[in-house]
Order: sequence, then structure tokens, then C-alpha cells
Amino acid sequence: MIRAENLFFSYTGSPPYVLRGLNLEIHRGEYVSVVGENGCGKSTLMKLILRFLKPTSGSIEAHAGRIGYVPQRSDFSNSGFPITVAEMLNSYRRLLKVKDRGAAARCLERVGMAAFSRALMGTLSGGQTQKVLIARALIGNPDLLILDEPSTGVDIGSQREIYSFLKAINRKNGITVVSVEHNLEAAVANSTLIYHLTGGRGHLCSPRQYAGEFMRKNRVEG
Repeated sequence: MIRAENLFFSYTGSPPYVLRGLNLEIHRGEYVSVVGENGCGKSTLMKLILRFLKPTSGSIEAHAGRIGYVPQRSDFSNSGFPITVAEMLNSYRRLLKVKDRGAAARCLERVGMAAFSRALMGTLSGGQTQKVLIARALIGNPDLLILDEPSTGVDIGSQREIYSFLKAINRKNGITVVSVEHNLEAAVANSTLIYHLTGGRGHLCSPRQYAGEFMRKNRVEG
């Protein structure tokens, strides 16, 4: 579904490169958590998959009918922004040219936020906002869902609910999930694969392999 070959990227178009010689292949139906230190290029890789950015050289392709995207931050979380949950989702539905007027309500129900359809976005908690953004990303029935640090600013209880939901739509509905993660416990617990980025390159491994590497590193550093 996603393939990158000898991918180089620099925001200036010349060295130093954020990503250099990166190769990656993600198959349909996987749940892949992208991990690595701050500044290693995780969010940049997501923007390349989404075609928000173009490679400096090499290639990256995503073969998906529709891609849903959940950003790390949202302007709608501003308490002064006068838009309701339903208005925000329906605006996005129209942008996607989805004619089904019930799509927004059904997506809210899927994430357990149907009761908040008339609430102003700025009055929601971090966890509630993230659930609404996931609902928005599900409009149009994407077969690929990309998330950028979905647990940032979210309480522990909401984190559990969000990761349980993501795991369910991946396992039961076959939606491919690619998530940038700083929550390593969640990455290991929910993913089918971990993609560890370091030095502008990355490698895929199983959650068990990554947990073993991470624990060994902590023992050595400790």
C-alpha cells in the first residue's frame, strides 16, 4: 500500500537531509507505529505520504482509495473558535464531496461522541477533541488512516479508548493504520509492526523485537 524507495528529503532541497536513502514498504491491513527521537523525520515522512511535501529525490507512493488524516494539533481547539462539532464534520464532508448527509453523525457515533454534536469545538477536552478528529478522518470510509501522535494532550482514560478503537478498526475493518508515536507502550501493545527512524533511515520490526531492543538500550544506559 505504501512504498518508499531511496527516499531523500531536505526542506532546503540540499544537504543536510532529514530523510536519506529511506526504503519502506507497508502492506494493506497493517498497523504500523513510526517511532524515533524528536526531529528524526517522523512527521516529515507522514507529510510525504500525504503528498503535502515532495521528495528531494527518490520516490514514495501510497496506493489507497481514500486517506484519512488526524493531525497532531488543531486550530479548532481554540476556545474562541465558534464552530460546533457537527458543523466542523459536515464542512469536511462537503469538502470531500460526500453526499451522504448522515456520514458525519455515524462517524461521531463510532467514536462515542454522538452526544457532543452540538458542542463547540473549543469546549472539548483533549481526548474529546482527538476523538472528533478521528471521526472527521473516517468520513468517506478511508482505507488508510494516518495519525500524528494521537495521544498528545490526551488523558490516560481517553488514550485507552482511542487506541482500543484504532486497533478495532484495523483488525475488524481492515483499515491500514500508520501512526507517529511517542507513546512507546501504546506502539508495542497495538501495532502489527514498528518502524524505527534514526539518522534519516528506518527499519521495520515486530513489536516484540522493538520492545526487546528498547529494554536492552535502557539497561545499558541505566
